[in-house]
Amino acid sequence: MPRVILHEVGPRDGLQMERTVVPLAIKEDWIRRAAAAGLDIIQVGSFVHPQKVPQMADTDELVRRLTADPVGGVTLSGLVLNEKGLERGLACGVTMVCLGASASDTHSRKNTGMGSEEATRRIVGAARAAVAAGTQVQVSVQSAFGCGFEGPIPEERVLAMVRAYLDAGLRHISLADTAGHAHPAQVRRLFAAIRALDPVVECTCHFHNTYGLGMANIFAALEGGVTSFETSFGGLGGCPFTKVAAGNVATEDFVHALQHTGLRPDVKLAALISLAGDVAGHFGRDLPGFVYKTGPITRTESP
Repeated sequence: MPRVILHEVGPRDGLQMERTVVPLAIKEDWIRRAAAAGLDIIQVGSFVHPQKVPQMADTDELVRRLTADPVGGVTLSGLVLNEKGLERGLACGVTMVCLGASASDTHSRKNTGMGSEEATRRIVGAARAAVAAGTQVQVSVQSAFGCGFEGPIPEERVLAMVRAYLDAGLRHISLADTAGHAHPAQVRRLFAAIRALDPVVECTCHFHNTYGLGMANIFAALEGGVTSFETSFGGLGGCPFTKVAAGNVATEDFVHALQHTGLRPDVKLAALISLAGDVAGHFGRDLPGFVYKTGPITRTESP
């Protein structure tokens, strides 16, 4: 099995709905600890208008601090929704840009002020510019499995967006379950359809746990050949522009599950559990994750 890539999105997706802005120094500490635990990619923030998402106002400075004093071999990613955001990301030195458009026209307009078709065209253009600049690029289809406003999203609409990415030479593609509507059979079907379009595409998934199916969907994706997974410390987060916002699959829960199947033994689970506990302590409430509260299952060998 190919190496499982762990993409921590807590500093972006995890924080974007929080009312109280987390100080930059605390964000930096959380990111450095996640990197030291052995995660592969950390999404530092998003390059969006600070008035729309105040938690992300310091993303540029945060990237500069992290690149000035590098965090091991971790890749620092940032979410970009338009050309201006891309300019900011490239200027501050982010090493991977994540660009996305929504398959839901309603969600797209709430999130970006554009319909899906226009947003897709602009994302493709920005992604091409990022590739030309020598930056790693991931493109995504948001609301790929359903929308809280529109309900079911036709799979052909999702695949049409994927084709647009592939036609532009963009082969690192993520499907995001923004509303948490995905179920395992749907996950297997959509990723199989993408592989039928291009067998060498690099697939990523991002599942919200709104209805408790997040981990089941992750393992359906893993079984279907997906190699990269976006999760959040403590399960924190959700999209503020969807109808029912809820958290992500917790990073430490996913790592715990992976290690019970013999995958990613190199990741320091205890460090991730400690980090999730400190994030919960900072906000003064329990987070959606489980393992940071229960502790890991201790594995013992049979006699």
